[in-house]
Amino acid sequence: MSIPAITIQKLAFHYPRSEGVCFENFNLEIQAGERFGLFGPNGAGKTTLIHLMTGLLKYREGSIRLLGHEISRHPKSINSLFGFVPQDFSYYPELSPRENLAFYGAWYGLDRKQIKTRTDELLEVLGLSDVGDRFLQSFSGGMKRRVNLAIGVMHRPKLLFLDEPTVGVDVQSRHNIIEYLKSQNKSGTTLVYTSHQMEEAAILCNKIALMDDGKIIAHDSPEALMQKHGYEDMEGLFLALTGKRFRD
Repeated sequence: MSIPAITIQKLAFHYPRSEGVCFENFNLEIQAGERFGLFGPNGAGKTTLIHLMTGLLKYREGSIRLLGHEISRHPKSINSLFGFVPQDFSYYPELSPRENLAFYGAWYGLDRKQIKTRTDELLEVLGLSDVGDRFLQSFSGGMKRRVNLAIGVMHRPKLLFLDEPTVGVDVQSRHNIIEYLKSQNKSGTTLVYTSHQMEEAAILCNKIALMDDGKIIAHDSPEALMQKHGYEDMEGLFLALTGKRFRD
């Protein structure tokens, strides 16, 4: 039996001296090879949970294991196992895509030959070859998102976290990003994905968890959840389970 990609047990976390989402006795398991979506309204805890799983935030109780490694005990050894594509852009805008990928490739421990080969491959597959040597400052939103994605997968991670990877992009860029993520999953990468685009849940994810107030309120395949609750689309299901009040 394969080791789960992620195992969270009895997780407890809260932000010090501030109100907001917290986790108490939170449990979740994500199997290797899944395309797993975390969905919920603003403030539900999606980004906080990803930051805990990637080690950007420290938890006070419980356990988070990535591919069998407890992240609180092996912080350095797990860095090469996963990639992270944050909602905010994580590159140097005064550099080109090629220069950014060279920098992050070296940070991941790739040698020069590996960096060149992987950079050429990613620029080609993500439609950035013609602009690979231009400064990122002049790029469109969709092009910036694709560079952000390329950085996150530069080292071919076994586990990829994506926090709103398609926010603010046009339909064509969203389609291409989703198709690329599907291809990565077919190659063996487990995806953990958050988005406000509920239609993307049915397109990309084979399992989802709906979150609210730091708790999982539904967990299954999109099809099974829609059938169980009597909805034909994810947006209707989302509103039925999380309510219609403003969350900003």
